Amino acid sequence: MVLKKVALEIGMGTDIRGGDYTKAAVRALKDALWHNSLTVATALGKSSDDMQVEVLIGVPKPDQVDTKQVLAVLPHGTGTVKVVEGGLEIPNEAGTDKTVIAQAAAIVRLDL
Repeated sequence: MVLKKVALEIGMGTDIRGGDYTKAAVRALKDALWHNSLTVATALGKSSDDMQVEVLIGVPKPDQVDTKQVLAVLPHGTGTVKVVEGGLEIPNEAGTDKTVIAQAAAIVRLDL
C-alpha cells in the first residue's frame, strides 16, 4: 500500500495580546480542522484513526512553538508537526506587546 494525500485543510490563528506563538499555532490548527468533517476514511473502508496528518505551521519565530501542544489538537490519527518561518508579528504602538498571526496546513494521508 501507498500513502495518498486525501485532504488539505488550512487555517489561521492569532494571539491578539501576549505574543504567544504556541497559542496562535494551536488556534490556527483548530481553525483548519474544526470547519471540516472528513468522511473520506470511512468511505474508503478505513478508520479515522488510520489517518496520518502532517501539520505545517508558519510563525515568525518557529523555535517558540511547543509542537507537543499543537500535535495534541489532532482528534484522530497520528501526526507530525513542522514549524517554519512565516505568519506575522504586529507590535503595539507602545512597543510593549504584540499580536502573532500563525498559519496552519494539515495534510491528511491514508494508506491506500
